[in-house]
Amino acid sequence: MTTYLILHGYQNHRPPGHWQRWLAGELRARGHEVRYPQLPAPDAPVLDEWLAALGEHGKRPDEGEFVVLAHSLSVLLWLRAGARRPDADRVLLVAPPSPGVTASFPDIAAFADGLDLAETGLGARLVYADDDPYCPEGAGKHYGVPLGLDMDHVPSGAHLDLDAGYGEWASILEWCEDPTVRVRGR
Repeated sequence: MTTYLILHGYQNHRPPGHWQRWLAGELRARGHEVRYPQLPAPDAPVLDEWLAALGEHGKRPDEGEFVVLAHSLSVLLWLRAGARRPDADRVLLVAPPSPGVTASFPDIAAFADGLDLAETGLGARLVYADDDPYCPEGAGKHYGVPLGLDMDHVPSGAHLDLDAGYGEWASILEWCEDPTVRVRGR
């Protein structure tokens, strides 16, 4: 059995129809353990509180593979966790906002403050769109290349969220079941 940890972003209350909620249901239906916590105060998140929640929900299971899927602000949470980052077998980082955009929102500016993009060896895959309004400089250039990440580019996917039409997302489910699958748009 595989255990999945699904981490949401800023102002996300795990709404019905979002690809993360859909994915959690699909994975549970296939017999996997799924942790999809509501992170504290999503409308005014505090970095230390989100780090504590990551520590609580990111405990490696005693058996089986442990996979983390982070979207939007939780990608910055994952990057900021550093030595507190859970030991995962696979990590998918989806649509991270740029530090500049993040810093422009007072409620989440701390997530970008002091973010070190010199770290390498994360062993993660980045999924990003070329027209993400929250990372206008391009997540591939801003995160993928500096961090040496494996990358999947989704053309015209915007922020890869519910507003961009990302509810059911078969490709994400396929990647969960087979890490060799390249993530595509819906």
